[in-house]
Amino acid sequence: MRLPAHDYLDRVGIPYEMGEFPPETEKGAANVARCFGCRERQMVKTLIFEADTGERVLVMAGGDQNIVSGLLKKAIGSRNIQLASFEAVQATTGYVIGSIPPFSWQPESFRSFLEASLMAETILGVGAGVWGNEIFITPENLLKASRAVVVNLTDREKPVTP
Repeated sequence: MRLPAHDYLDRVGIPYEMGEFPPETEKGAANVARCFGCRERQMVKTLIFEADTGERVLVMAGGDQNIVSGLLKKAIGSRNIQLASFEAVQATTGYVIGSIPPFSWQPESFRSFLEASLMAETILGVGAGVWGNEIFITPENLLKASRAVVVNLTDREKPVTP
């Protein structure tokens, strides 16, 4: 199935591979990882957070990772953040939670953040926009496609910016 995220990557010349898994697969990075024989860390969660300023940002982390709110607050530059509501996510991205591609829908000024530890992976899986479809891409190409900033969001012992 060809989706807008594929068209975007083709248009900007970023290589990737398409993957499909049964749409009846239960939601969650661990379940998607099992379908492809990957580690959960390789399946990227795309989360939309909202700051008290009204700004919404995209945060990408491995499927088995938890974001440390203090680190995210420093990265965003806001003391008050929260996960965006289902409705806010759909209004912002045009997608429903579960398979939000981390590129192709953002306006130029939209900020995206990629968890630094994911740069050590050889390949990452990201949602293609429809549950049952995955895009496999290198961390470097994900960075280019999403125009993200690499930050530490999971290790309390390290600074936010590597």
